[in-house]
Amino acid sequence: MQSIPDRAPVSIIISNYNYARFLRRAVDSALEQTYDNVEVIVVDDASTDESADIIAFYGSRIRACRKKTNGGHGAAFNTGFAESHGDIVLFLDADDYLYPNAVADILDAWDDEIAQMQFRLHIVDEDQEIKDVFPPPEMPFDSGDVMPKLLQRGRYQTTVTSGLAFRRAALEAVMPVPEADFRQGADGYLVTVAPLHGKVASIEACLGAYRIHGANHSVFAEKLGQRARWRMEHDFHRVEALSEQAAEVGLVVPPDVTLHDPVHLEERLASLCIDRAHHPMVSDSRFALGRAGAVASMEMNASLRRRTMLAAWFLSVGVLPRRMAQAVLSWKLVASSRPAFLLRISKTIRHAIG
Repeated sequence: MQSIPDRAPVSIIISNYNYARFLRRAVDSALEQTYDNVEVIVVDDASTDESADIIAFYGSRIRACRKKTNGGHGAAFNTGFAESHGDIVLFLDADDYLYPNAVADILDAWDDEIAQMQFRLHIVDEDQEIKDVFPPPEMPFDSGDVMPKLLQRGRYQTTVTSGLAFRRAALEAVMPVPEADFRQGADGYLVTVAPLHGKVASIEACLGAYRIHGANHSVFAEKLGQRARWRMEHDFHRVEALSEQAAEVGLVVPPDVTLHDPVHLEERLASLCIDRAHHPMVSDSRFALGRAGAVASMEMNASLRRRTMLAAWFLSVGVLPRRMAQAVLSWKLVASSRPAFLLRISKTIRHAIG
């Protein structure tokens, strides 16, 4: 595999759609990297707010790509990548930001076998106050050759867009992102197929911030059924892409791979339990999904306590009367719905696990 030269050029591609109130922080974070060979590309996906004025402010310090029509996350990734030249490429959502040492730390940890680097992010609110860490520290990253886990359950422990960096050669092998299938969640496509072209490496430190706010796709708790169906469909698109590209190198993805993935099964159970009328898999039953989820939970890379608790949750949602099952399900998926005693228990358990 081609080595990364000293002072390798790095590209940070910022995708923006109507995030003018956050965009300046994202761009500044990219421009303020301590590593001095970074190009910053801002793809504006036909925003209708003040994003254009903010982008114009930076002049020649950034490369601006303004799209005339909104194409979604995948299209923004494709546009930015086509304009980039870096040997290492980071995709940064415009509502997130990097810490000044991010690129330098990534390159310090890089080696010639890596296709993808992942790192933790601080979860922050709209005012940049740190609330938590994502993924939580008690959830170990999967590193190295993650293909066995992808072939077993279609997923491994990774992170979101702004916590990822890719070798350009790996991206060239899997780009462009299929735009129709990944209008949202283009990072899900990349982390699923990039490991076909090298190993995954992990940095435990937080190198940036993942902003949770009322307007981003991560927050629509009041529409759990809708969220669950979108995530199910996203998983099916990911696995389809993985199957097609794995076949090119002689690997086979089992047709029932998602039934071994506790994350997918959680969303599938939520869809069935909360909004059965619109659930797309007519043959599903709560009991079968709950049982599959319990089995898959015990195979996770996590502490025995966490695995056991998740397995018990799956079985509860699978066998309890529907109204009780819906309550138990919402307690896990929507923190604001949890009774006070559950919040106390959750904090105690998390501290014990950590």
